[in-house]
Amino acid sequence: MVGSAVVRQLTAAGFTNLLLRSRDDLDLMNQAKVNQFFAEHHPEVVVFAAARVGGIHANRSFPAEFLYQNLVMASNTVHAAWQHGTKRFLFLGSTCIYPRLAPQPIAESSLLTSMLEPTNEAYAIAKIAGLKLCHFYRRQYGVLFHSGMPTNLYGPGDNYHPDNSHVLPALIRRIHEAKESNADAVTIWGSGTPLREFLHVDDLASGILHLLQLSNPPDLVNIGSGEELSIRSVAELIAEIIGFHGTIKTDPSMPDGTPRKLCDISLIKSTGWSPKISLRNGLTAAYQDFLSELKHERLRSV
Repeated sequence: MVGSAVVRQLTAAGFTNLLLRSRDDLDLMNQAKVNQFFAEHHPEVVVFAAARVGGIHANRSFPAEFLYQNLVMASNTVHAAWQHGTKRFLFLGSTCIYPRLAPQPIAESSLLTSMLEPTNEAYAIAKIAGLKLCHFYRRQYGVLFHSGMPTNLYGPGDNYHPDNSHVLPALIRRIHEAKESNADAVTIWGSGTPLREFLHVDDLASGILHLLQLSNPPDLVNIGSGEELSIRSVAELIAEIIGFHGTIKTDPSMPDGTPRKLCDISLIKSTGWSPKISLRNGLTAAYQDFLSELKHERLRSV
């Protein structure tokens, strides 16, 4: 999802010399292959959008894989980039790197000040290690390696797996299926009260391009919308967009995750960037993309 959005943004901005590799083309878990790639191609700029990601269920079910795979991909790529003369490296993480009970909105300075959220601790630790690698390579070797921490993302190319997807695609799929089956109600995980911030992936892509054009970017910067909504309110908005008129029920036996997670975007805004896509408009477009992918049997569910 993120990689495709970045390619769209760069192409629209007139960049043509793009060196692209999918997960099928280059296994970032394989150190030898990563080194070979950098030795052969010597990319000047790298945007690291690779990750094993998922929602609460996936993070709780596969913490070992979330920590190991994300850690290995980051360390292999950052080190190879430095070894082979990459001039600029932008590492993408997630705002889940911040403590569970960080002061809101969460500033970059909150990193490592208290305990992480247990439901995504493994993923967060891997992303913290990746951003710290970039920080220390920049400090020790003077290379322009820096990091952006996006908030919860959605948009074209999202993963709609019924169990392992993030909250927005999970809600879109669940509510769509409830409408199609003429169900009287749809149940969402948890109490519905946690507050979340969402960013359309095309807004993230514009933020990435903006950061790449800064001569002295921050080591670490949040990329978000600066707005938050309860999970229940998001479900109600999606139901309105989809046209589902049944009842939305909650399941408090399932975990809520972090009670509130709004990132402070004052730092990136001070450099001249701000998000443009409203949640309503973004979700409307995302649902139309979902329907198109479903119709053409291209819906991503992995």
